[in-house]
Amino acid sequence: MRLFDTHAHYDSGAFNADRLEVLASMPEKGVELILNPGCDLASSQTAVELAERFPFVYAAVGVHPSDCEGFSGETADTLKALAAHPKVRAVGEIGLDYYWKENPPREFQREVFHIQLALAEELGLPVIVHDREAHRDCLEAVRAHPKVTGVYHCYSGSLEDAKALVKMGWMLSFTGVITYKNARKSLEVIQWLPMDRIMIETDSPYLAPEPFRGKRNDSGKVYRVVEAIAQVKGIEVEDAARITLENGKRFFGIGGNDDDYNL
Repeated sequence: MRLFDTHAHYDSGAFNADRLEVLASMPEKGVELILNPGCDLASSQTAVELAERFPFVYAAVGVHPSDCEGFSGETADTLKALAAHPKVRAVGEIGLDYYWKENPPREFQREVFHIQLALAEELGLPVIVHDREAHRDCLEAVRAHPKVTGVYHCYSGSLEDAKALVKMGWMLSFTGVITYKNARKSLEVIQWLPMDRIMIETDSPYLAPEPFRGKRNDSGKVYRVVEAIAQVKGIEVEDAARITLENGKRFFGIGGNDDDYNL
């Protein structure tokens, strides 16, 4: 089985003790590709450095809504410079998070989100969107930038919103959360969702799937996500793995003749 973990945070401190060893072990576990998104300037830089070190790792650069305090024009300029790296394939992780009360004010989150969506449009890159308890405002923001397409990572919205996003050309990505007992809403979305709009991820080190829930997650566990999707869709696991791998490669523009992945 060949797998693409389209969202994993190996820049996280949870991997400080064994980051390089964990990443080096992934090809033998069937993980063919990994995309590491940034959450601030430091993690975006680390994502680029990891992509330089491992041929199968790619990066996204961006500022997460929980980390957007102090975002400025200089921040945007730094992101733009980082995005010039050939292995940076998206702007992200960006979006809105209304769950945590200590997060920056919602109005400022929306302002930063719009700035980064505009940056993605300027650079011709897709975006990776974080949407937590902000479904209406997130959808309004992406609708305001019709030339930008992207993926809602760890999708938690409604079927109605999923249909609206698919109509706009967007992708939806799912984590180990879909293996939890309370995942009914997400499974209903997956049941409806066309297979060519689905990507898989771990969101490592978070959201480990069953039976690993509560432990540190890594890309070697993404097979549990593809197994759950295959079960819902009534297809073979190998087919679900192949389709989601191709979806991720197409979305992030990986696999061209001049791509590092083929070297």
